[in-house]
Amino acid sequence: MQNKLQAFERLLTIMDELREQCPWDKKQTIQTLRHLTIEETYELADAILDENMGDIKEEIGDIMLHMVFYSKIASETNEFDIADALNSVCDKLVERHPHIYGNVQAKTEEEVKRNWEKIKLKSGKKSVLEGVPRSLPALVKASRIQEKARGIGFDWDNKDQVWEKVQEEIQELKVEIETNSNKIEDEFGDVLFSLINYARFIGVNPESALEKTNKKFIKRFQYLESESKKDGKELSEMNLEEMDEYWEKAKKL
Repeated sequence: MQNKLQAFERLLTIMDELREQCPWDKKQTIQTLRHLTIEETYELADAILDENMGDIKEEIGDIMLHMVFYSKIASETNEFDIADALNSVCDKLVERHPHIYGNVQAKTEEEVKRNWEKIKLKSGKKSVLEGVPRSLPALVKASRIQEKARGIGFDWDNKDQVWEKVQEEIQELKVEIETNSNKIEDEFGDVLFSLINYARFIGVNPESALEKTNKKFIKRFQYLESESKKDGKELSEMNLEEMDEYWEKAKKL
């Protein structure tokens, strides 16, 4: 524990020094750091997908620096400091885990989630969906919305019901496409939403699944590009059948 506290104290000291002495660090505001924090978060997400523990360690450090940076800036106007931020989350964790720090019973993950949502509503939130950030990517937001609704019991009973809903939404989309209506986009969104819901029921994270498919496509397409070039061919001059030969080789790799 002592070495952890020393490491955190070292980071706080370095942050103080940089804020006082470094021209770049002195210029930063909470607003200017925002896009950098988002970038660092995505870099951590990439490292997690790649299961690269070295990169995960490095990105955790980068994000921790940003949290300390925000707190340092806020402390300069006496809004709050890092201790206030840490005590705030500690208080929240104690409050929302009455089955650990109180006399509430919760033996399953679902019971814990239901208690969590009830406590948040008691603290003044008007909707269980208020905790879903507006700026989340749509795919992640859909997952979080569904999880929040499930937390208070608004959910299907089993995955078969959800799969039937997926099929129903696909048929509705098909009808709108065939009639070339102005509801195609809406119905396509419903299909995606229902698929994300189904993913939750079968234990698949849709964001991770799609990103893995993205990476797989990129790898295979780049193989197609490089191998066809080695053979003296130009992609723009190849037909789909020729491309597919390289694609199948990429799949076998």
